[in-house]
Amino acid sequence: MIATGPTEGPPLRIIPLGGVGEIGKNMTAFEYGDEIVVIDCGLAFPDAEMFGIDLVVPDVTYLRERKEMVKAFFITHAHEDHVGGLPYVLPVFPGVPIYASTLARGLLGNKIKEHKLHNNPILALEPGQPVKVGAFEATGFRIGHSIPDAMGIALRTPLGVVIHTGDFKFDHTPVDGKLSEFHTLAQYGKDGVLCLMSDSTRAENPGYTPSERTVGEAFRDIMDGLPGRVIVATFASNIARIQQVFDAAATFGRRVAVIGRSMEQNTRIAAELGYLDPPPGLLVPKDRIKDVPDNELCIATTGAQGEPMAGLARMANRDHRFVEIGPGDTVIVSASPIPGNEEYVARTIDNLFKNGANVFYHTIRRAHVSGHASQEELKLMLNLTKPKHFIPIHGEFRMLVQHGRLAAELGVAPGNIFIIENGQPIEFFPNGSARRGAAVESGMVYVDGLSVGDIGDIVLRDRRALANDGMFLVVVTVDKQSGNLIGQPEIITRGFVAAPDDPVIQGAIQRIKQSIENPGDHIAESALLKAQIKDGLSQYLYERTRRRPMVFPVVVEV
Repeated sequence: MIATGPTEGPPLRIIPLGGVGEIGKNMTAFEYGDEIVVIDCGLAFPDAEMFGIDLVVPDVTYLRERKEMVKAFFITHAHEDHVGGLPYVLPVFPGVPIYASTLARGLLGNKIKEHKLHNNPILALEPGQPVKVGAFEATGFRIGHSIPDAMGIALRTPLGVVIHTGDFKFDHTPVDGKLSEFHTLAQYGKDGVLCLMSDSTRAENPGYTPSERTVGEAFRDIMDGLPGRVIVATFASNIARIQQVFDAAATFGRRVAVIGRSMEQNTRIAAELGYLDPPPGLLVPKDRIKDVPDNELCIATTGAQGEPMAGLARMANRDHRFVEIGPGDTVIVSASPIPGNEEYVARTIDNLFKNGANVFYHTIRRAHVSGHASQEELKLMLNLTKPKHFIPIHGEFRMLVQHGRLAAELGVAPGNIFIIENGQPIEFFPNGSARRGAAVESGMVYVDGLSVGDIGDIVLRDRRALANDGMFLVVVTVDKQSGNLIGQPEIITRGFVAAPDDPVIQGAIQRIKQSIENPGDHIAESALLKAQIKDGLSQYLYERTRRRPMVFPVVVEV
């Protein structure tokens, strides 16, 4: 039975600000009365149409307008899609504490220090130890994932318990030996769960997700008998995967060099905290790689998603300071491409093959398993917690729909299943009912170099136009008194026809002249001349080329 709560008072509002209807930038706010707590604050990587954008973080306008109400951030685990947005969001909320597990505190503390943020204390949130924040009480429970110390969070509110799974799978043979807390979930289900919010990333996949331990077996099978170097690329935050690289390398007497700034930092922090256990003498500094025979060396590096500046891509491009790929090298890409990164990954693999390496990647030989639950595990989560209401999270819209169907099959009332998108609050009332609330502002904030939020949709639209059709810069000199053209218009193009004697360019010059012909003497209006040039030239170029380059008129008055 659902625990009895108050019969009157404010509603509990659950407000997803990221991670619903998309992959990445996971962030959910919980509001009761005049208090708000937030679970996770992640980032997403830009898609191919976001020219020049480095990262995407959630739009926290709703929270910024109520910043005195925001009391705490709770972190489920230290993957970038759950914590990567914090350095860009925390300056809005000085003094608000962050609660996280031991490993997450270590990795997050380093990240926040790099961004020179010192106003937000990072406090302990350990499994089974409740943290009271105003009207809320958060208790972490251990869950399986591809990083140690991953947790779900049971958020006790005045209206009942909300279970937020974070990212999870039920791994019965985890690398660190720490099992998911099935008994804790079952106890919550017995006591009554108001709402379950559950990871939907693999809701389309039947069966069970394989154990992380199978990756170590794949590493050993591939490494067995290899005469040359072995290079393993994976996520810098996948500490369990890095441990398995260590273990497999040690089996064959290979030493390991860790390359890539984020992986080096994470490895050092995880080892200091006891989450990585390299055998004595296993690690070799990257600047001593050449002292180790090829058949005794294994390299762990970043770049499994084909990121142009990461270790593996630079090695493939022969642009790395310490490693140059060549014949005899074996590369294991221990990851599946994130949607949108397929082209980068394919290009990196092609370059590795061109340099003579043998590459094992996701379509050839699986040396990767997901950290997310498949359908049978999602069903088990639903059966253990027995929620009254259900909100699928962390997935694209079709994944949420499939997860909702699973919940309906298992007996959750269809009217209590909410398939929502970012910015759509769900409100729970003291009488036990729930409904969709009025949508709040949500969306994307673009990070471009040091600029956060300065780049908007209009700038991106212009960048897309420049990338697709190029630009046309026109410089004309006119008489200030009469507005008559002096000399020939000068045309500079980028990403368009470049030869000055091209018929298109010659025709453009004639059209410019026609656009600004003004018989008689009168004062020229610069803004009008620019508009005439832009309109006339844009129409001409589309007629001739079926392209719409950006036209920039410059009028010089003399």
